[in-house]
Amino acid sequence: MTDATPTPRTLYVHEDLRDDLAGLDADTRRLGERLLARVARRGERVVLLSLDAQLGAVVAQGGHVPFAATVGIGPAGARVADKLHALTGWFPAIHRVDVWREETDDGGYALAGPAPLADQAGAVRGASSVAVVDDTIFSGLTMRAVLAALPVAPQRRVHAFCLRAVAESLPPVAALAPLTAGVAVPGRLLDDVSFINASGLVRRGAIRRAGRPSLAFFERPEWMAAWFPEDQVEITALCRELGERLSASPSPSS
Repeated sequence: MTDATPTPRTLYVHEDLRDDLAGLDADTRRLGERLLARVARRGERVVLLSLDAQLGAVVAQGGHVPFAATVGIGPAGARVADKLHALTGWFPAIHRVDVWREETDDGGYALAGPAPLADQAGAVRGASSVAVVDDTIFSGLTMRAVLAALPVAPQRRVHAFCLRAVAESLPPVAALAPLTAGVAVPGRLLDDVSFINASGLVRRGAIRRAGRPSLAFFERPEWMAAWFPEDQVEITALCRELGERLSASPSPSS
């Protein structure tokens, strides 16, 4: 995104903030509920996505024989794989790979991680079937990179899964492996549709920057103005206050 970030026709907000609030004091939980309610005020332009509904949408698209190995992309993908396995039994052996998208100094993005993807994906070498699971396919950059890094094995069954996706980003992924997306929405990236996690509004780490500290979404005023043009000031203030309260507590996504 740039300073000219467009206001999407529909902003989809994954409602994961309540996970961060669980077990905290009542005042903090009420503040989080105020933030979610304010975000959702714009009716059809802002859509809250619940985890249960997205999981159900994946499961409803048909069964799979359990995979010999499952790659969960980052903590979010590993959590999604675990929750889907609890419902279906598809993913008995989950291996997490860590890779993320970082902003670069030239305004672009690059993938980064603690080790080369090919090395991390080596854990599934020899598996007769592999599932690759992430929470979101937005541009598709991360999912494509992980699929391309899988060790080569003739006749291996590979399938990709995600909870939510931008439909126009799916064909390049589908060229690498069949895929199942719980929620796939039409439209152009950023102009028509965008996805964010509610926790990213307040937790630093939502925006990763090469060689610089990570940010929460509320620390990017131009993004907040694009997503919430009518309520930017109030939502940003709520995010800042809640972020300060949460900064002392560990993120469940780590």
